[in-house]
Amino acid sequence: MPLNAVYVTLLTKVSYIAGTLVLDWGLKETRSKYPLVVMVTPDLPQESRAILKKRGILIREIQSLRPEEGTHTLAAADERLRDTWTKLRQAFELEEFDRVVLLDSDMIVKENMDDLMEVTLPPGGIAAAHVCACNPRKIPYYPADWIPENCAFTAVSGPMEPSPAPCDYPRPYGQLNSGTVVLEPSLELAKNLYHFLATDERVSTWSLTDQDLLAAFFHGKWTALPWYYNALKTLRTIHAPMWDDEVARCVHYILADKPWQLKLADSNEFEVVNSWWWAQYDKMREKLRVEDPEGWNIVSTTVAS
Repeated sequence: MPLNAVYVTLLTKVSYIAGTLVLDWGLKETRSKYPLVVMVTPDLPQESRAILKKRGILIREIQSLRPEEGTHTLAAADERLRDTWTKLRQAFELEEFDRVVLLDSDMIVKENMDDLMEVTLPPGGIAAAHVCACNPRKIPYYPADWIPENCAFTAVSGPMEPSPAPCDYPRPYGQLNSGTVVLEPSLELAKNLYHFLATDERVSTWSLTDQDLLAAFFHGKWTALPWYYNALKTLRTIHAPMWDDEVARCVHYILADKPWQLKLADSNEFEVVNSWWWAQYDKMREKLRVEDPEGWNIVSTTVAS
């Protein structure tokens, strides 16, 4: 097992600080051997940085990463994804580490997943879980071939059954969700990735930003992780035969409605999975209120009552 490894996430705005703190809490509560590094951009206020430092969280300052001006347009409903390209910048540049596991800040860790540090990667490649291509909300700008029959998870009949190997037929089998990405940092690889983003003619067609970039750049060079390392909250109902509450290690709160933005009673179909986030938040906030009252005052303003 590589000892020189870290989990990494991105924080660009105060509204996600509660999510970041809960992610860190879950890693520590499940006794991870590896620390969390939070990448922050210049727009993040100093007060937010101070909260992270007081929680003993490592910080890395980075600049934003985006396609060339005018080459990519996001749907209005997905403006929240504008910063997601940026999480790739420092993750691939952290050459002082042997292994990095990139996590989104809208996740909770329910069970220790340090075994990701031992996952075998393709040469020059990454590991990630498949995207769910069912598109149950019929979002019109999602790819036309995103239908349940083409979703890789439809082929998985039980919680411990492995996911299909990435392939091109059907096309969604070759697409990944970038919530959890296992990688080996390389400055050369990072430069090639940035060049690819700046020059590939397909950039304008990508609706899912960084994960479209990763799927294209690492085509044929990514290996599929089991669903439970990136347990999309929607899978619990869409792919019920595969899902198991006790097996899900890392739950990903995809879509716009984050649990900290909703009162638990208002979370409807996601009430159960949202309750897991709130349970971790309640434990974290008790320590925060005692150990950093000023920080608590800031964090509390970002969370629904």
